Order: sequence, then structure tokens, then C-alpha cells
Amino acid sequence: MTLLHVEGITKQFGGLRAVDNASLSVPPGTITGLIGPNGAGKTTLFGVISGFIPPTAGRIVYNGADITAHPPHRRARSGIARTFQIVQPFAGLSVVENIAVGAYLRHAKRADATRVASDIAHRVGLGAMLHQPASALTVAGRKRLELARALATAPRLLLLDEVLAGLNPSEIRDIIPIIQAIRAEGVTILMIEHVMQAVMNLCEHVYVLSQGRMIAEGTPQAICTDEQVIEAYLGHGAAGQMQAHA
Repeated sequence: MTLLHVEGITKQFGGLRAVDNASLSVPPGTITGLIGPNGAGKTTLFGVISGFIPPTAGRIVYNGADITAHPPHRRARSGIARTFQIVQPFAGLSVVENIAVGAYLRHAKRADATRVASDIAHRVGLGAMLHQPASALTVAGRKRLELARALATAPRLLLLDEVLAGLNPSEIRDIIPIIQAIRAEGVTILMIEHVMQAVMNLCEHVYVLSQGRMIAEGTPQAICTDEQVIEAYLGHGAAGQMQAHA
């Protein structure tokens, strides 16, 4: 069974083919990784999955239904949420008010949205900062806030776009259990990530995108030793050099 199936997605921007016939599948209840060099097309693919970018070709199937033509708000209502690589909270609102913005998707009353927001803030480690302005948060705090805002929409599928980027090793270690707990609560996760420590600890299956094309997939352990993946990250001939020095 598959919760999300990305089938032959291509996205052309003028003469640039940012995503080229990319496919992937995400089973329910799993954490799946999407990795690749900078500029590989990963965030563009997320934009297509979440409905912010229309594909040039291909289709998106979610929970058995073709949602390729569905706008972002309809996908959010059906249970797809995403974080953004560049975190931009509502600086003039408090932490709990920022999270409540997401909660309004499911809860029309302010009291209900605020209650849900408060609960989620505690889940992601922001419970002590509920009434602080979002602008006062550290980089790690803003990353947690971005995660909380997505969770407030009560997603079934959560797309995480480099939620660990910019964090130090200690902050990464603190957030990994939060992501594991989200999956344990029944949320399926597809994550873009450069931090291989997190990929190894979190993901059951990993896809590798390079220059818009899927070049490999498999377990994190298999991906780390895949010659095509090593070449994509380190350049032509790198795999042979690594083997020569092994």
C-alpha cells in the first residue's frame, strides 16, 4: 500500500528542466528520505507535491486519488502539510498565535485553535515560550515553530524541507526524537535532508535526486555506498578514488 505516489513528474522553467521524470512512493507510517546535491530539484519536487508548483508532466496520487490538479488548500484539507526551507514566522505574533494559524484549518473557534496550538507547542519543545514573540526565537526555535505550524493542520502526510538545516549537532540530536514521535503518532513523513546522521537515524528508505533525475533508491546504508550517489555529491571519479584509498 502507498500513501503518496509521485509518478513521472517533470517541471520545466523556460529552458531549465528542474525536475526530470522523477518518481517515488511513500508507504503509510514510514519516514522516507529525499536527498541530493544543492540545486538537484528537491524543493521544486516538494512544491509540486504540495500544490504550490504545477508540474509540466506527470501526476501525484495521494491516498489512492489523483490530486495533480488540486490547489494547495485542498491538499492541506486532505492531510498534506509541509515545512519551508526558509523559515518565515509571523514576527508580530506570539509563538502560540503562529501555531494557531495552522490550527484554524481544522478548528473554527479561536479557543479551540489556541488549545491545539498550545498542545503542539509542548510536543515540539516550545511549551515554555508560548507567549514570547516569534521574532525572539533562536534558529533552532524557529525550526521547531515551523514544524509546529505544519503539525497544527493535523496532517496525515508531512513534508519536511531541511528542518535540521542550520542546527548544531546538539540541536539536531534534540529534534530527531521529536520527528520519531510524530511518526509514532501515525503521521507519514517525507523529508528532504542534508544531515546524513539524521537520514541514517530516521529513514527506512531513501531516494536520491541529482540534476532533476532520480539516480538511486534504497536503504540509507545502501545509499551511502552507492557509486552514483558518491559521484553526484563529490564529483566524477570520486567513487574510484574512495575505493582506492579504502
